[in-house]
Amino acid sequence: MAFTLPNLPYPPDGLEPYFDKMTMEIHHGKHHQAYVTNLNAAVAGTGAEGKSIEEILKQVSKYPVAVRNNGGGHYNHSMFWTLLSPKPDGKPAGKLAAAMETDLGGMEKFREDFTKAALGRFGSGWAWLCVSQGKLGISSTPNQDNPLMDVAEKKGIPILGLDVWEHAYYLKYQNRRAEYIGAFWNVLNWREVNRHYDDALK
Repeated sequence: MAFTLPNLPYPPDGLEPYFDKMTMEIHHGKHHQAYVTNLNAAVAGTGAEGKSIEEILKQVSKYPVAVRNNGGGHYNHSMFWTLLSPKPDGKPAGKLAAAMETDLGGMEKFREDFTKAALGRFGSGWAWLCVSQGKLGISSTPNQDNPLMDVAEKKGIPILGLDVWEHAYYLKYQNRRAEYIGAFWNVLNWREVNRHYDDALK
């Protein structure tokens, strides 16, 4: 089956005032749709047809660069939309909360280090919270790469990702990436991060 654009789980204005309606409409309906369209074209005839996006990314070095760029764009954004909510659950819980204390030094230290990773990514890319060998870790990747890819510098299973491409924030925040990152914490749904964490441990 061809890859398809997932629906937003909330209206495009549902994240106001933190993420504006126009940015969400363009980001989802134009940018993500382009990744889906281009991914379907890129996988044709490569042996990746019929595979899940996760299977493709784990061996993405075998495929043309268009599969890497657009497959990453599709996977990353599909996760990103689900991590955002108009009524977010504001903190990690259970096993994830305990692991954040043990592996990352607690919530405050995590936010500080994750923000540094997002701010420090030169140009376009993503910041990540991942599970690797049962431990939590923070990293960032360029462009539409992610830690699932066999080409990633730091590999792992993503449970939280933040898009720091300018298309994610420029209409509202212009060049003020730090303000956009600050806004992100107000719409981050930890319930979904907890779910991803539990899945990563299976």
